[in-house]
Amino acid sequence: MVKPPPLDLSLPYITEGLEGVGGRIRARPEDFVVEEVALYEPSGVGSHLYVNITKVNQTTRDVQLQLAELFNLRPENIGTAGLKDKYAVTTQTFSVLFERNDVRPGDAVELIEGSLDVKVNWAKFHGNKFRAGHLIGNRFKVTITDIRMPTSRAAENTRRIAEAIHLKGLPNYYGEQRTGRGGKNVQEGWEILQGRKTFADRWLRKLLVSAYQSHLCNRYLTERVRRGLFGRLLLGDIAKKHETGGIFWVNDPGAEQPRYDAQEISFTAPMYGYKMSQPLGEAAALEAEILEESETSLETFRRMRVTGTRRLGRLIPRIEVAEAPRGVQLSFMLHKGGFATTLLREFMKTEPED
Repeated sequence: MVKPPPLDLSLPYITEGLEGVGGRIRARPEDFVVEEVALYEPSGVGSHLYVNITKVNQTTRDVQLQLAELFNLRPENIGTAGLKDKYAVTTQTFSVLFERNDVRPGDAVELIEGSLDVKVNWAKFHGNKFRAGHLIGNRFKVTITDIRMPTSRAAENTRRIAEAIHLKGLPNYYGEQRTGRGGKNVQEGWEILQGRKTFADRWLRKLLVSAYQSHLCNRYLTERVRRGLFGRLLLGDIAKKHETGGIFWVNDPGAEQPRYDAQEISFTAPMYGYKMSQPLGEAAALEAEILEESETSLETFRRMRVTGTRRLGRLIPRIEVAEAPRGVQLSFMLHKGGFATTLLREFMKTEPED
């Protein structure tokens, strides 16, 4: 039986050398506030009722399943644009498929609020299901509490780290929410790919395989940081334009570097799969090295029908810092796929087990 390769979950800081403030997040749900930013507004016409919900201490999946049960639908008929944190106050949109046209939004809102422990902010019909691609990103307002130094000093340190991130950007690591505590999700995803474990729940199986892909993506980003390659483009990188989302292969790194420095473009990182767009040259060699070390092959992904994709390798958030009664508050927006915990660990310099 094939043994799993060693699991290295370490992630280097991009602000190494700048003192963190320690502390905690989520000491109370209201310390971690998240609000989705959708790509568009619902039209008011269609068979999918968009319901904007604020929830506390519940996962997205919890509410998705509750809505499905409430309206006697399959979970697949409840659309979402992504998973939100459980131990937080989160606001996000769900779409509920109503094939009949005699449902009134007000009646649905009354039923939801009377049956589920959530607050409905608005409800409006639209013509299609709400999906992951329909999201711009998420706004966060996070308070770091129980800091290990005076608040004034913590705020000064926090501003210094924010300035460094504004200058360099941030590796777009996946957080522990995806990889699981101690890499548990990663381990199970590897076992699924190797055919050693399966789950009847298709949604869970897909999530766990994605966790393994996320781990490999983190390993790639880690190596770019450790080798001093995060701040520059490589020959053959597949780069992405921040403003338009357009992608292109980097044939002349020197010519494109000024655009990278101006934060107009960034390299993309691999979410390995058999249909993933392949880089060239130096960038391809690094991606192949990460895959080889994992003892997983593209053929494995093909056999399990894992298509793969590419992920923006660098986040460039704008961060506002303020002193708060119980600590330091950070306000920022991350485009879809970005993890707030990835950003917060730079400020706290602590790891989940701490």
